[in-house]
Amino acid sequence: MKRRVPFCVAVLVSAFACISARPASAVSADAAHRDLDAIGAPIQPMPVDPRIAHALQSISPAQVHQIIATLVSFRNRSTLSSMVQDLPPGTGVSAAADWIYGQFQAISAQCGGCLEVHRDTFTQAPGTGPHARITEPTTLTDVYAVLRGTDPRQSARMLLVTGHYDSRNSSNFNTTDPAPGANDDASGTAVSLECARALSKLRFPATLVFVAVAGEEQGLYGSRHLAQEAKQQGWQLEGVLNNDIVGGNRTPGDQFQDEHAVRVFSEPVPADATPQQIRRILMVGYDSDSPSRELARAITETARTYTGAPATSSRPIASGLEPVLEFRLDRFLRGGDHFSFNQEGFAAVRISEWREDFNHQHQNVRVEDGVQYGDLLKFVDLNYVARVARLNAATLAVLADAPPEPVHVIYPFPKVFVFNNSLNNTTIQWQPGLGAPADTRYEVVWRPTAAPNWTRAISAEKAGVKVTGQGQDATYSVTLPISKDNVIFGVMATDPEGHRSPAVVPWPSR
Repeated sequence: MKRRVPFCVAVLVSAFACISARPASAVSADAAHRDLDAIGAPIQPMPVDPRIAHALQSISPAQVHQIIATLVSFRNRSTLSSMVQDLPPGTGVSAAADWIYGQFQAISAQCGGCLEVHRDTFTQAPGTGPHARITEPTTLTDVYAVLRGTDPRQSARMLLVTGHYDSRNSSNFNTTDPAPGANDDASGTAVSLECARALSKLRFPATLVFVAVAGEEQGLYGSRHLAQEAKQQGWQLEGVLNNDIVGGNRTPGDQFQDEHAVRVFSEPVPADATPQQIRRILMVGYDSDSPSRELARAITETARTYTGAPATSSRPIASGLEPVLEFRLDRFLRGGDHFSFNQEGFAAVRISEWREDFNHQHQNVRVEDGVQYGDLLKFVDLNYVARVARLNAATLAVLADAPPEPVHVIYPFPKVFVFNNSLNNTTIQWQPGLGAPADTRYEVVWRPTAAPNWTRAISAEKAGVKVTGQGQDATYSVTLPISKDNVIFGVMATDPEGHRSPAVVPWPSR
């Protein structure tokens, strides 16, 4: 879906074009002969998978409303309320955790026990310093459900969706006054639950994990614990979708909210990269090609098929929601649960509404000078949350169906570097990911170095791929008449139905 260009920008662009020294005809003629357009074709949306499309249809604003309204009914879901002994029945963060656990169990019952439902309870030690937001040992509970993959060779692959179910009002330590947290982050919890309900009706080669974490408002404690557990237990976690503040914000009079856009934040350089690795990343120009950034691009690719445009006969589930790539870790000087997974070396992104309203975030419920404060359900756009849930579910389904990403993706260079015209060509090699099915196919994609997303693609077969070895030990090689100086290359794995893995960029190797 194209985004409108402001009039002032259009005028400046037009004026610049008029004063350019080169005729437009010369520019277009040069562009037509650029090597990066010499082969391949503009990258096309994936075909619609009827199974996925049908599952997405079951995600409804009515279900979203029921989830958020119930979470709001617990009055105050402050993480610290787990230590309060005299809360009224049916209130507080522990009651909310029990309800979420019950919801996952009910979903599992409807699919014949297909989900493994877990309650991970631990004690968080107090923070240190004058600004600590946990001041005594505090019980936290992460709740999650696992839909195991059906392919023994791929079930170790895992994709995870999460939101935090704790809330707060103006004071971190206020555990009694209302802290409805309808947008922050009952909306993200609703996305996790709706993804579980919709996708539990299907089966995938890889494993899906649906999560609701606590302790986000006190310092990402719940997600940090889960990410560390995943690392210690050797989870093969390929992607984390963190949904935080995805309620759409229906504040009357807000003229700048965009109900057709959702932001996707991703780290530029892996958080666990060593100084030597960072130097290497910067030297080859991959500061916008971390695994998390490629995961974000995979979300935009999924949206082109399932959510990014008005509905047509070929896109029956499209809902007019465009993911906008935000090339920074998170909102300015703020953070979220995806960073906990980034720190452990996992690809993870944050998904958030286009424009936040801070009158309805971390505020006591009150009216001042005619202005309503508080994170209330009436300010949540239920249709928007449902669209975000469909985007998440579609992404999880596509990536769980797609083959594993290729591995050992390299530019093979000779040991003696020779300057000749062959440097204007590019050779790329790769091997199948662990457990890749025999019918796995590959696409080489590329984009100009200044472009945000992949622009062109060619199948390995059309590129004249050469294959040596067999099965897991096979090595694929293609040579393209395109200079790597001007583009970023990537390799995607696809299955016969067209589900694509995230791209993997090649590294120089001698």
